[in-house]
Amino acid sequence: MRIAEAWRVALDALRANRLRSVLTMLGVVIGVGAVVALVSIGTGTKQLIERQVEGLGSNLLVVVPGRVAAGSPPTVSPLTLDDLDTVNRVVGDPSRVAVTIASGETVRAGSQSAFASMQGVLETTPSVFVRKLDRGTYLTRTDVTTGRRVAVLGAGVAGSLFGDRDPIGRQVTIAGVRFRVIGTFEKLGQSLGVDRDSEVHIPVTAAQRLLGTDRIDGLAIRAPDRDTINQLGASVVAALQKAHPDTDFSAVTQEQILGVLGQILGVLTGVLAAIAGISLLVGGVGVSNIMLVSVRERTREIGLRKAVGARPRDIGVQFLLEAVLLTTIGGVLGMALGIGTALVVDRLSPVPAAITWWALALAFGVSAAVGIIFGVVPAQRAGRLDPVVALRTE
Repeated sequence: MRIAEAWRVALDALRANRLRSVLTMLGVVIGVGAVVALVSIGTGTKQLIERQVEGLGSNLLVVVPGRVAAGSPPTVSPLTLDDLDTVNRVVGDPSRVAVTIASGETVRAGSQSAFASMQGVLETTPSVFVRKLDRGTYLTRTDVTTGRRVAVLGAGVAGSLFGDRDPIGRQVTIAGVRFRVIGTFEKLGQSLGVDRDSEVHIPVTAAQRLLGTDRIDGLAIRAPDRDTINQLGASVVAALQKAHPDTDFSAVTQEQILGVLGQILGVLTGVLAAIAGISLLVGGVGVSNIMLVSVRERTREIGLRKAVGARPRDIGVQFLLEAVLLTTIGGVLGMALGIGTALVVDRLSPVPAAITWWALALAFGVSAAVGIIFGVVPAQRAGRLDPVVALRTE
């Protein structure tokens, strides 16, 4: 039997039982659609996080006390502003070094209030991190040296406290202490699960006085280029451990952050795709079951074909093509369902989705493989039928 004729006969057989064919394909459609949608959502989330990490700044190196590893307990920072001189000598350019001390505080302006992440920082923060002002000015070296009570508000905090009014020059109260607003940031939104618009930046010296401490939580360094970032991190860690021999320090690059997050999201995406693939397995079992029923219903037809010269291989190929056709059509419809679902999720929800060619190819290939794997047994059974017994079947 020619392949073209076999495909035509297979298509005619599916048309003869339209409802049964549609119901059989439904499991494959749902399985393929779920795989495409979930992989697209996982890929979109991974790409979003990569953009957010890269958006923090180029060649960024973060130095924190303790070991950065899963299960490691938090370490109380022994760092002070005196350690900044040590780090500046290693880096060679103070404008490339930023420090931070953070605390959650309620910020008030008149009768309005907003909970914000108060960040005690240096004047170098905009040159180390990518952070643009919407209006006003940023902190100066004099502000840091004198501990001046001035603040730069995130877009969300400024909107909550002042609405459409210009906040520049107005007073806000942070932890009961008055600060004058000198600038506001451009709207940035969420970054790595943190609302960057709810930040308030004040001089690190003012923050230390406000919190009654001389510590800083960590440092960030912008390396001159990617080739020297690892060597620079090792040098900074060595200098800090020499100054604080009882404390371990870790230097983390953007590539390392992306690598860890990529592995976590990759595993999560794989687990979700595997769960969705269970419905493909169920769909394959359904295909095998229906094909076995079809073999039983068409026993006389099989006997007649063998009587006029059809070989067992021809009969087996015929039923195998029917199974593959079922799952292939189901795979195409499932890809359309998955793409549509991913687009709707991306458009109507905060969860991003990115459709990739390899996800579509994988889903289509798996659906075709399901047809082959689960169609083999019915096809073999049909090919082994004795023509005499088949013709005598009622």
